[in-house]
Amino acid sequence: MTVHDTPAAASAPIADSRPIVRTHHGDDVEDRYEWFRAKEDAAVIAHLEAENAYTDSRTAHLAGLRERIFEEIKGRTLETDLSVPTRRGDWWYYGRTVEGEQYGIQCRAPLASPDDWTPPELSPDVDVPGEQVLLDSNLEAEGHEFFSLGSFEVSTDGRLMLYGVDVAGDERYTLRVRDLTTGAQLPDVIEGTFAGATFSPDGRFIVYTTVDDAWRPDTVWLHELGTPVDSDEKLYHEPDERYWVGAGFTRSDRYLVIEIGSSITSEEWLLDADDLRGEPRVVWPRAEGVEYESAHAVIDGEDMLFILHNEGALDFELVRVAASDPTGDRSVVIPHQPGHRLLGVSTFRDWGVVGYRRGGLPRLGMLDYASGAVSEIEFDEPLYSVGTGGNPEWAPPLLRLGYGSFVTPGTVFDYDVATGERLQRKRQPVLGGYDPDDYAQARVWATAQDGTQIPISLVWKRSFGDAGAAPRPVHLYGYGSYEHSIEPGLSIARLSELDRGVLFAVAHVRGGGEMGRQWYEDGKLLSKRNTFTDFVDCARHLIDNGYTTPTQLVAEGGSAGGLLMGAVANLAPELFAGILAVVPFVDALTTVLDPSLPLTVIEWDEWGDPLHNPDVYAYMKSYSPYENVRTDASYPRILAVTSLNDTRVLYVEPAKWVARLREVGADALLKCEMVAGHGGVSGRYNSWRERAFELAWLLDTLGVADA
Repeated sequence: MTVHDTPAAASAPIADSRPIVRTHHGDDVEDRYEWFRAKEDAAVIAHLEAENAYTDSRTAHLAGLRERIFEEIKGRTLETDLSVPTRRGDWWYYGRTVEGEQYGIQCRAPLASPDDWTPPELSPDVDVPGEQVLLDSNLEAEGHEFFSLGSFEVSTDGRLMLYGVDVAGDERYTLRVRDLTTGAQLPDVIEGTFAGATFSPDGRFIVYTTVDDAWRPDTVWLHELGTPVDSDEKLYHEPDERYWVGAGFTRSDRYLVIEIGSSITSEEWLLDADDLRGEPRVVWPRAEGVEYESAHAVIDGEDMLFILHNEGALDFELVRVAASDPTGDRSVVIPHQPGHRLLGVSTFRDWGVVGYRRGGLPRLGMLDYASGAVSEIEFDEPLYSVGTGGNPEWAPPLLRLGYGSFVTPGTVFDYDVATGERLQRKRQPVLGGYDPDDYAQARVWATAQDGTQIPISLVWKRSFGDAGAAPRPVHLYGYGSYEHSIEPGLSIARLSELDRGVLFAVAHVRGGGEMGRQWYEDGKLLSKRNTFTDFVDCARHLIDNGYTTPTQLVAEGGSAGGLLMGAVANLAPELFAGILAVVPFVDALTTVLDPSLPLTVIEWDEWGDPLHNPDVYAYMKSYSPYENVRTDASYPRILAVTSLNDTRVLYVEPAKWVARLREVGADALLKCEMVAGHGGVSGRYNSWRERAFELAWLLDTLGVADA
């Protein structure tokens, strides 16, 4: 049964038209649905609830499919499981999940000896000697519809734990401290913090960040345990609304680094960790358009900084400077190489690790301090992702890595730096007889309108034939903003599509970072349209080369990728059977014109400043989905998913967009989670059900709902 056969148990909500006129640069724009922004207005809530009821009615026939997909996700997931322990101080730290429980449990167990670097092999059925449960998020979440942990850390001596909790979805966290020796809660409670609070190395202080009215992290604070919060000291405040701030200690525990950044400019200040009330000193003074990050190392007894920067180096360069004089002589460690995008550097006592991109894939290399040589850690698969993770210790003999591909489950390795051996510690279990050899992955290239070659990643189940041998249902995903790359990775939920014959594809469009910094530059500001036309060209490539047909193609994107979805719906509606837009940034011009809204001023470096620049205004108006809904188009089916408490992309954007689409006769649905944030609902079972809802709609649109 398709949606068109479903009896209409409810009529599509038709919102009141309450026109207001917005004028910028001599241009008058009438907006009939801006009144949706009044979140506290009972009429707005009633409209969102009516949209939810309509969506429930229109998708009621998919209830069985949704339940099957949910059970498939659940059935492939090892619900009671443990993470690979990470060593810090005298303890192994790890997480547990328990069947039937929504949230994780943070635990630790003592080391067998100071020389113990091999993590214990944990089994859900075997008690861990000396285990301590540090935080059971299931208990903390009791009585709340939403729960998110934004900060979690144990002090260096292992005695105290801090944790920050959000129970609304607005990403404002209440910070608390617990004594792990006695189990007592300390009186220190800090409201309204940003994520990522941390202890000082000596455990006397907490460093945390707060946000301004526009939800911009703007101030770094120092709280001394046992003192009133209202006496906390302001370590740094950033008045410029284009910049955000953050703070964290170097792995060596030598410095607190205060980071200030925009999309195009960064600055760092250092404070000695043993004198946090001292005067911070700048690493490099900010210079418009120069981005950098530093990492501390001790070489031949001298404090040094490795600095990754893009001053005169589009794809970045790595240099080494004296920490006592960072603006002094620079020693080039890795020179700039066009197309070889340096991503980051991590330093340890005896060696470093460099992350970079080459050939559209992330890579890791070991950095020898003495010679400056970089030795790449090699992997066999043609498509994969790799990164460091869980490496808090300053002088380990092993480097913890995370690895995966579209067909290989997420895998944890310890890399033995001395021997080059990779020690597999865990591979994500996929139950139900999953065999990676049953699936295939490949990369093909589409030609953009200007001749640029756009990579497309493909993954499919082999039993349905080779990709491109015959048209089949295709799920095409895209993002294309903020230099964010969509990396290869296995998704358990995605198997429910692949096993029904769907080919999953990722269009690595410009605006992302897959092919280096220029790839990003060519998809932002006044080149943003490349992101949208690249995606359309990828869709056409898949159609023209026999992978699929327009009636078998559904597109998906979220957040800034939701802007992409709205734009391609207007540009080429005839290419798609459906479009899934998750927390979509579809009223971009209205948002970026208003500096009082969350993160708007920061966003000007990404999109341009339409408030003060008429050329940017005209350009954004030419592509912003809400302003460009067409009366002459036959739109594909559209499902927009949002959350009432989202602070990154406000619910009002998809709500207005769907109302406008409905004016022109589009088959558009809106699903609004009433207690959730940008990441959707909280809790793994809730998240699985949410994804099952989306996939059921997607499969129904592709015509394989009953497969």
